[in-house]
Amino acid sequence: MAYGALATAMVATISLTAPATATPGKPDLASRMESQVRLPRVLDHIEELQEIADENGGTRASGTPGYQASVDYVVLELRRAGYRAEVQEFMFQYEEDNSSFEQVSPTPTTYVNGEDFVRNAFTDGPQAEATGTVVPVNLTIPPPAEAGTSPSGCEAADFAGFPAGAIALIQRGTCNFDLKALNAQTAGAAGVIIMNEGQPNRTDVPGMGGEGSQLTIPVIGVTFDLGVQLAQTPGVMVRIDVSFLAEQRPTYNVIAQTRFGDPDNVVMAGAHLDSDMTGPGISDNGSGSAALLEVAKQIGRSQVPNAVRFAWWGAEESGLLGSEYYVQNLTGAEKDQLALYLNFDMVASPNYFFGIFDGDDSGGTAVEDGVVIPEGSAAIEEVFQEFYADRGHPFDDSEFSGQSDYQEFILNDIPAGGLFTGAGLPKTEEQVAKYGGLAGVPYDPCYHACDSLDDDALPDDPYTELRALYELQGNVNLRALDVNSDAIAYAVATLATDTSAVNGVVTPDDRPIRTPRNATLRGGDEAAMLS
Repeated sequence: MAYGALATAMVATISLTAPATATPGKPDLASRMESQVRLPRVLDHIEELQEIADENGGTRASGTPGYQASVDYVVLELRRAGYRAEVQEFMFQYEEDNSSFEQVSPTPTTYVNGEDFVRNAFTDGPQAEATGTVVPVNLTIPPPAEAGTSPSGCEAADFAGFPAGAIALIQRGTCNFDLKALNAQTAGAAGVIIMNEGQPNRTDVPGMGGEGSQLTIPVIGVTFDLGVQLAQTPGVMVRIDVSFLAEQRPTYNVIAQTRFGDPDNVVMAGAHLDSDMTGPGISDNGSGSAALLEVAKQIGRSQVPNAVRFAWWGAEESGLLGSEYYVQNLTGAEKDQLALYLNFDMVASPNYFFGIFDGDDSGGTAVEDGVVIPEGSAAIEEVFQEFYADRGHPFDDSEFSGQSDYQEFILNDIPAGGLFTGAGLPKTEEQVAKYGGLAGVPYDPCYHACDSLDDDALPDDPYTELRALYELQGNVNLRALDVNSDAIAYAVATLATDTSAVNGVVTPDDRPIRTPRNATLRGGDEAAMLS
């Protein structure tokens, strides 16, 4: 479906008739919300996001038409539900990596960007292409016992007799990546492959930073195993193409607030709307975005004591940029109006666990990471714990690390909490005993790369086995999505009724409070308004 017209404005303000009223009350509202937020409705939103990705090159990443269409869809749904909504524009560094790497002979093979190889991240590094025979340069296989000690490519002498026009295969270690590449270029290499060093935690594709202004040849990094394979294949010929786009582009947050509720004691809930560049972003984070959208639609007509503000963030995958921009552009008074923030990033991972942000740091992860947890976050955790416990569902702590869109909120001392069902780390045996699923397999085996609602886009291994254990729709676990959509509804309704355990504020519930029609839900006044 096409939704291209709405997001062309920096800010769109949408006004419809006032929503119908409902009698507030914690048990009544929470239970009513759970019954109204139904799995088929949440799935309808996810299917729309998949269709948007299908119609826009397979991605909904910020800065792409797919993201703009996702914004338009959310705005349209909010409009239909009676919300006024704001679309907040901000600029960000858009990057599109079209680099490729393939073995030409003896066995033609195309390697996967981000899994088998990555392009260099050198400052001012060149875009270039090269084809040639791979020549190993002073490799240490098996790797040295101590990480960072392989001398490969660090000295000009390593390239003695190097054939001009060949592709240098160099091992990580001892000196900087950019120095290794420059030494190879000086020796006449047409391109450079830097393999990881091979010790524990040094086997995946290496992230390669450095200064590349003196380089004219393509440079990529590969896994240790692929490097070994290339080194042990006599006469192997490869083609490297480092090609990318980097430019400033606009992207958007979508913000909407309930018509009723105290605007000076706002419960805020958010989910990032953008996908990774490599796929449709259905688990990450179509799941959180869709569940939040349906909760917003259902609670919007209730006379809640505390206002509820919903947000769909842009450019999360580029570094939490949308939520950061939003919070940094709030005034001090506007920050003080926020009672708390709830974050929902991945709530239906196929090999899921029920993770609750560890607001009391009982697991000690926040202290280890140097994260300061705002007072009141433990009370938010207890709301979710109450939901799961009362319904007989298991749950676990999820580390309070600040590594999602709640980061900027906690940096501003705003209590936070949320849910998470896991990404690329493997599920434990203990969790399998509680939730079922597959031990040693990532919570989301298609994290980023094949994150689709289309079963045909997913690999047979491990999805054939996962489907035998769970009801999946593409990369979405329907049980996890169903339970967590209810959990989000319950938490939002509970806190919209009473935040006193979080921030000590008691809102009178004997009268409905309406948000002023001209209320600003975002910080800053630089954006234009359209009706």
